[in-house]
Amino acid sequence: MRLVDLDQIRAASEELAGVARRTPIEHCRVLGAHCGGEVFLKCENLQRTGSFKLRGAYVRLHALDEVRRAAGVVAASAGNHAQGVALAASLLGIPATVFMPERVPLPKLAATKAYGANVRLHSGTLAETMAAAEQYARRTGAEFIHPYDHPDIVAGQGTVGLEILEQLPAVRTIVVPTGGGGLVAGIAAAVKAEHPHVKVVAVQAEQAAAWPVSLAAGKPVRLAETPTMADGIAVAEPGPVPFAHVAELVDGVLTVSEEALSRALLLCLERTKLVVEPAGVASVAALLEHPEQVTSPTVAVLSGGNIDPLLLLQLIQHGMTSAGRYLSLRVRLPDQPGSLAGLLAKLGELTANVLDIEHSRISGALALGEVDVEISLETRGPEHREHVVAELESAGFTVVAKR
Repeated sequence: MRLVDLDQIRAASEELAGVARRTPIEHCRVLGAHCGGEVFLKCENLQRTGSFKLRGAYVRLHALDEVRRAAGVVAASAGNHAQGVALAASLLGIPATVFMPERVPLPKLAATKAYGANVRLHSGTLAETMAAAEQYARRTGAEFIHPYDHPDIVAGQGTVGLEILEQLPAVRTIVVPTGGGGLVAGIAAAVKAEHPHVKVVAVQAEQAAAWPVSLAAGKPVRLAETPTMADGIAVAEPGPVPFAHVAELVDGVLTVSEEALSRALLLCLERTKLVVEPAGVASVAALLEHPEQVTSPTVAVLSGGNIDPLLLLQLIQHGMTSAGRYLSLRVRLPDQPGSLAGLLAKLGELTANVLDIEHSRISGALALGEVDVEISLETRGPEHREHVVAELESAGFTVVAKR
């Protein structure tokens, strides 16, 4: 298979002028300290539609001739690709139909409609939704716009790589969230053509890691399931077009845990003031879990920022738990006036914030005249957690359990 070359990516960049934003690269001191070198964030979460997907979608649609444009386009997506296709079609005056799963988050559904697409909700999985879109294309003659498996898509996403080289010529490592592979394939094609020594690393959620097994097999391999919070990169099988690029050009694939994704999302919110979705923050999670795998200066691509606010609330809590910011204790007290007040006063001295408290006298483990207090606390991190427990025990309190 002929790989996308630098001339195609430069042509895509010209087509995207005035359409896609040249997203900023931001220095990240906290990640730099963790990795022992300079780290920068390529903020595609600030791109129009909230992700890099507009780039490839616009280049793909721009290449259609008048006959195919008149027939319209169809796509299937749970969010980012849908919005990219919808906006690109609107800008080019092309009718667009987008199939989305019934359980798609409402903000993504509303945004796709607002960009002008005709949205059709489909019951079943994303794979089944894509099959329905392909069937619609065959029936109507509309052009099916695959989210990653097309040279024009790869060329469009490759413009991210061109921008990184222009914004940070000294870059040594680029870390890229990876699902189907269109983004990392395009970035690798652009970067390796200009600077072969720059390391390009793909990142997958370990519970949806189709790339390691596919590369080992020498061909795309389908996973049975992809149970990860990072739905934007939860792709069961790489596409043949990205596979050819990744197999030849990408230096390695890292996988990250769900806990690392949560901690990375929280870090971006707290320390960089950036809203990033779980898939988009996979590159940051990789730096948290595998700092030894990169050579600085390093660029971590934040591929998208479209996150359901309800999911964001859950992930903030999950991230704080993973970062050791929550502490749950069961403390055994004498069942007498002032005991609970004494415990709360001590916690106040230790600057542990009480989130929830439950008083129980019903337990087979309790002796007469004893009471258990289940208490949830917010702490400043793992060291503070241990300090709180040690100080309580030193003050004579009986800590029965902690987590």
